[in-house]
Amino acid sequence: MAETAQELTIGQVAERTGLSVHALRLYEREGLLVDAVRRNASGRRVYREWEVEWLLNCTKFRASGMPLATIREFAALVRGGPGNEAERLAILRRHQEQVTDRITELTGALDLITRKVTAYEEHVAGGAARDPWTGSVPVAEESAAAGS
Repeated sequence: MAETAQELTIGQVAERTGLSVHALRLYEREGLLVDAVRRNASGRRVYREWEVEWLLNCTKFRASGMPLATIREFAALVRGGPGNEAERLAILRRHQEQVTDRITELTGALDLITRKVTAYEEHVAGGAARDPWTGSVPVAEESAAAGS
């Protein structure tokens, strides 16, 4: 049976999502997909376009730090159909808060690193003898200055 435009092979899905074939099989085993993966007449996995979209969402959830268990829980709710949207929303809001907190933490870390990069660039460009962290003169230079 020839593949239709609506049926994608696991290799095609791997290319489109950036997930390896192994990862796609793992996602299937772990219950992260909304529907059971269908198989063609040859027994090979075939995916539909909306399943690719779901997998792309899953990759973004993972990139944002969402645990597989949470994705599994969310997928089970979606699989359950209408009527549990409030539970889905609660999961997404909880994760949104965690991501926002992490962005705030990383922004603070980036600000520090940026200040240190600027300080070291100025230090290196100026050939300063003082330590850029403490502002003190290295011990060997203090001894030489005292002997002068």
